[in-house]
Amino acid sequence: MSRILLVEDEVVIRMELRRLLARHGHDVVEAGSIAEAEEAHDLRAFDLVLADVRLPGAPGTELVGRCGGAPVVLMTSYATVKAAVDAVKRGAADYLSKPFDHAELVALVDHHLAGARAAQGAPAESAPASMPPAPASMPPAPASMPPAPDDEELEGMIGGSAAMREVFARVRKVAPSEATLLVLGESGTGKETLARAVHRLSPRRQFSFVRVHCAAIPEGLIEGELFGYERGAFPGALSARAGLCEAAEGGTLLLDEIAELPARVQARLLRFLQTGEVRRVGAAQARRVDVRLIAATQRDLVAMVREGSFLSDLYFRLRVLEIRLPPLRERPGDSVRIAESLLTRRARATGQRPLALSPEARAAIAAAPWPGNVRELENAIHRAMVLAEGSEIGVGLLGLDDAPQPAPAAHSSAAHESEPRSDSLEGYFRRFVLEHQHELTETEIARRLGISRKALWERRQRLGIPRPR
Repeated sequence: MSRILLVEDEVVIRMELRRLLARHGHDVVEAGSIAEAEEAHDLRAFDLVLADVRLPGAPGTELVGRCGGAPVVLMTSYATVKAAVDAVKRGAADYLSKPFDHAELVALVDHHLAGARAAQGAPAESAPASMPPAPASMPPAPASMPPAPDDEELEGMIGGSAAMREVFARVRKVAPSEATLLVLGESGTGKETLARAVHRLSPRRQFSFVRVHCAAIPEGLIEGELFGYERGAFPGALSARAGLCEAAEGGTLLLDEIAELPARVQARLLRFLQTGEVRRVGAAQARRVDVRLIAATQRDLVAMVREGSFLSDLYFRLRVLEIRLPPLRERPGDSVRIAESLLTRRARATGQRPLALSPEARAAIAAAPWPGNVRELENAIHRAMVLAEGSEIGVGLLGLDDAPQPAPAAHSSAAHESEPRSDSLEGYFRRFVLEHQHELTETEIARRLGISRKALWERRQRLGIPRPR
């Protein structure tokens, strides 16, 4: 059982993360600040440290170098990504940008725990032959869960289907290049995982990988976050600050959901791609930055170019190289492979015997449409693992009957009239968005609903309401 130190000052978040990690077999010790952690515990006695960047007294970045050989993983908001990237350059293991889902956090923790064990000469999670031998009282692991063959796994991506083998070949081909890469695919297909694979297989692997979720940063702040600003550039700019383009110097910059960039920022990004130079907001001079750019989106950029909401020149600059990630429904056999890989990885991380999928569960996983793709599948497997009481996961634990189906996009008033008139908040949200999305901008819709643009985007994803083309 791995021992993890969790340092987070928000009590609710800390309790939620402690329960999540405990459910996945970790012994979690929590603290609200670095001072509290140091007073009660030996920082060198943990296998991994998970800390928020913004903490009372001292930032989480101060833990780097004070925890022995334990990897330090930082949790950041959009406003503290630069600090986290700087900490990675000084020795932090990784950072996780908020908002993140639970599956993403668990996978990152497992990855770094396995790496720490491998560095210390302990069995590594990624090597199939490295599993510790089972005690005599433990029955052999089920034959249905062999580790993925080398040609069915690439830097965290699992897939033996013809579609994914083609993706793997493409990743290996484009990784050594310096050209800009556009990654396309539905929500949950693993676009960020693919971008990280490209980075790890590239000559830039020793430098930073910086991910920016373009829909998660408020529209009025994203220009300064990407390109930086000088002191006095606008009210509140009390000191100069480097942008995330500069933070990724020498490495790779992923612009996730790039279709959500405002037109003004699209123009500045196009200029950056053309010249390789960044000019901070309020600065007179530009500075050259060596960064490889990867852009990702689930939207149809060609249609957006056609309707005028995305710059055509920027689109052509982005798609020098292009990879499309297929949805799970176009990857026969891969859903079961991914499910079994998740079960095996979890067992290795906890030192427990892997759970097996029943024949009915395997058939149900293979037949399910998985509209949320790999992310939805991961959540279903984690749920089943928590609820399982025996050594086998049955179809009832997967919750497939309760999974919501994506709502069809409405393109006419008739479609609006056919919507159920629910009195719930979600029903009101759905009706309001469908009735106004063709005449109002996303910013105007969010303002009228009294929520942020980021919250609007997240609810669209959760309720299956795509933006109109």
